[in-house]
Amino acid sequence: MSDLRKTRDVVAGPDPLQSGVTPHFEQARSERQLHNHAPGIYVDLVSGEALFASSDMYESGTRWLNFSKPIDPGNISEVQSTSNGMIRTEVRSARGNSHLGHIFLDGPPDRGGLRYCIHSASVRFIPRVQMAAEGYGVYLDHLEGEL
Repeated sequence: MSDLRKTRDVVAGPDPLQSGVTPHFEQARSERQLHNHAPGIYVDLVSGEALFASSDMYESGTRWLNFSKPIDPGNISEVQSTSNGMIRTEVRSARGNSHLGHIFLDGPPDRGGLRYCIHSASVRFIPRVQMAAEGYGVYLDHLEGEL
């Protein structure tokens, strides 16, 4: 979307923790997760790409943000990773190429069975009430039923 505005976080630059998570998985660090249970969307901290809707978030018993699917599959890319002695699928933002987390096959079966396990330091939460003003109004229909 060409009308996406850069956020204050992006204009000012990521903080040290965000810098350690988003650029390259090999350098990525874990961080304390911050869960936001309000309706809204999560966007890539670097590029502003819309990534996940709160309506697709669920509690998995881990400390990470977990989603059953991306808001727009074209905004993410999947890369096979063999880091830390494991074979897994890394999730990156398509335009920003930011490391977001990993995909696992232990998600809710009734929601497709996938778990997008996402670093909270790699995303920015935009509350529903601010989405249109920040250029994300096209994604409001993804939050139907959430007040």
